[in-house]
Amino acid sequence: MTATITARGLVKRYGGVTALDGLDLDVPQGTVLGLLGPNGAGKTTAVRILTTLLEPDAGEAHVAGVDVRRDPGGVRARIGLSGQYAAVDEYLTGFENLDMIGRLYKLGRTRSRERARELLERFSLTDAADRPVKGYSGGMRRRLDLAGALVAQPPVLFLDEPTTGLDPRSRTEMWDLLRELVSGGVTLLLTTQYLEEADLLADEIVVIDSGRAIAQGTADGLKAQVGGERVEVVVEGADELPAARAVLATVAVGDVVVEEHTRRLTAPVSGGGAVLVEVVRRLDAEGIGVLDVGLRRPTLDDVFLALTGHAADQPVAAGSPS
Repeated sequence: MTATITARGLVKRYGGVTALDGLDLDVPQGTVLGLLGPNGAGKTTAVRILTTLLEPDAGEAHVAGVDVRRDPGGVRARIGLSGQYAAVDEYLTGFENLDMIGRLYKLGRTRSRERARELLERFSLTDAADRPVKGYSGGMRRRLDLAGALVAQPPVLFLDEPTTGLDPRSRTEMWDLLRELVSGGVTLLLTTQYLEEADLLADEIVVIDSGRAIAQGTADGLKAQVGGERVEVVVEGADELPAARAVLATVAVGDVVVEEHTRRLTAPVSGGGAVLVEVVRRLDAEGIGVLDVGLRRPTLDDVFLALTGHAADQPVAAGSPS
C-alpha cells in the first residue's frame, strides 16, 4: 500500500533541547496513524513539520507525494490541520469563519457558503451559526476549528489532540465522523492523550518518547508486547496502600504500580483467576479494606508505563517545547 505520509530521520532542536531525534513515519493511504507519547515527547513538533509550520533541522518528509521543504504550498493545498488550540476568529460568527476558509481555498462564494452550512450542521453548530465565536464555549470552538480543517475536503488530515475539551457525547460523535472520513479514503495522522481514542481509531500506533519512536504496531500488537494480565485493587484508605503493595508484590511478575490519589494498585501477573483468588485471600488475611478488585488484560496505559516509565499525560521533562 502506498504511503501518503512519510518521514525519514526528522530532527528538530530548540537550543539545547532536542524535540525530535531521527523520527521515521509511514502512513498508508486511507489509514489512521496514532502518534502517542507523553507530553513533551515530540508529537506536536512532528505535526508542525509535516504541515510545513516548522522547518526540520535534518531529515525529509513527503505528504501526498509532495516534499514539505521544497513545496510547502503544495502540501498545504492537500491537507487539513486542527491544532491543540482552536484557531478561529472570535469576532466573526461560526458561519463567517467557515465561509472565510472556503474563500481562502478558492471554493467560490456559492460553494463556500454551502460548505459552511453543511459543516455547521454536521458539527451540531447550526443554532450558533450566526453568533460571534467569542460567545462560544470551549467545546463549541473546538468543533468549529475541526470543521474548518474539513472545509476543502482534503485527502490528508492532521489532528493534534482533536477531541481535547469535548464532552463524552461530542467526542463519540467526532470519532464517528473520523471513521466516516477514513472509510472514504482520507489519510489521518492523529495525536492524542486519550488512549481509548487511539485504541478505537488507529490502524497503526507509533509511540514516541524524547523525540524517538520507541515502539510501533497495532493496539493489540503493542498490548501483546507488554504481555500477561493485570490484577487491580482499590483499597479503602490511603494508609493501606503499603500493605496492599506488599501483598501484590508476592504474586507480581513485574513492578507494582501505585496511584495514590485513586488508591489503586496494579500488578502484572501470570496464572489467571487462581492468582486473583490468592490475592483476595491474602488481602483479607492482612485485614486490608478493599473497594474493588479484578483481573484484566493489558491496556495502552500499561504499554505507556512499560515503554516510557510514566503515564501518557505526564511530561517527559519540564519546559519541553513540544
